[in-house]
Amino acid sequence: MTLRRQIATAVAAISVLVAVAVGLLVHRAMIRQHVDQARTASLTALDSATAAYSRGEDPAGPGLVNDPALPGRLHALAAGGHRGSLLAAAGPGEWMWAAGPVRDGVLSVRVDFTQDRRAIADLDRIILLTVVAAVFTTVLAGVLVADRISRRLRTAATAARGIAAGGTDTRIGELVDGRDEVADLAAAVDLMSRTLHRRLEDEQRFTADVAHELRTPLTGLVTAAELLPPGRPTELVRNRVQALRALVEDLLEVSRLDADVEAPDLSAVPLERAVRRTVALTGLDVTVEVADGREVRTDLRRLDRILGNLILNAHRHGAAPVLLRVDGPRITVRDHGPGYPEDLLEHGPQRFRTNAPERGRGHGLGLTIATGHTRVIGATLTFANHPAGGAVATLTLPPDVRDGV
Repeated sequence: MTLRRQIATAVAAISVLVAVAVGLLVHRAMIRQHVDQARTASLTALDSATAAYSRGEDPAGPGLVNDPALPGRLHALAAGGHRGSLLAAAGPGEWMWAAGPVRDGVLSVRVDFTQDRRAIADLDRIILLTVVAAVFTTVLAGVLVADRISRRLRTAATAARGIAAGGTDTRIGELVDGRDEVADLAAAVDLMSRTLHRRLEDEQRFTADVAHELRTPLTGLVTAAELLPPGRPTELVRNRVQALRALVEDLLEVSRLDADVEAPDLSAVPLERAVRRTVALTGLDVTVEVADGREVRTDLRRLDRILGNLILNAHRHGAAPVLLRVDGPRITVRDHGPGYPEDLLEHGPQRFRTNAPERGRGHGLGLTIATGHTRVIGATLTFANHPAGGAVATLTLPPDVRDGV
């Protein structure tokens, strides 16, 4: 149940309970008032009838002696020497009886209660209408208030999801008005967003600065390594220098992707030809299956970079055989290794983390770069583990680039 429905339901329940309680109290108070008035009137009439009877006047006037219509309980009470009153029906109407003892038996009088009962019924109808109107008004006001709170919270939640998706420059306070707790929550989220945005910028700037600062001495190292005399030590130095150079280039690429300044260069790309070309460039053993090698409109360089990194990751951290399947806009790369770790499946690739020792060593930038290029071309890249074992990466091109559209 949504917050709006919870608030509306609570307001409605409380309104109904309060209205019913007040209505019952008013109903009982009015009944008591009318009964007391009728009882007072009947006892007053009984006093008058008793006084007239004691003067020897005709008892058929103000009262009757031994009236057969007198209720039995009241007759027994008066016959025992006591005075009393009782509300009871007699014939088509309802009467308030009063009776007392006299020397010839029981003297009784009655006061018509029919008008009082009608007045009570009219009051009950008024109470019912008032209760319904009050409940309707209160529930409507509660729904409006709940809707306003819910709408503001949904706005804040939407903005928060945008921040979680990477839009750290989003501000909720601009969308949520007021000075209540919701506004305080929006201000706190905005503060968190600004802090997160500043830290991300610092991280991106640091990565780019480090990569640029390393590039100059690295160029000198590459040149110096080329001048070393042939031999095993020279080969090891050149190998490490090339690995360092690849790492620096990856860092620069990550910094550019993080800055969101990259734009795709779209063109018509035959998928089968592009995939086989990428596999050939990697020089790795990959089994290619093509179920639908249609032509799509995408960025060939970025597609090559994405698939190349997925294939390299499958060989480096997985195990042979590595299978690549093309089924229209859906391209999957599967290895037969230990599979992706749970942390990667839950949170996605993280730079400088391979997440699991059993998947080998590495700096963790390959999948990060592949994810960044996927975002640039508007595609989606998902990671999963195959039920039969091994890791499966699935690249799905967006619908608006299929079939050359």
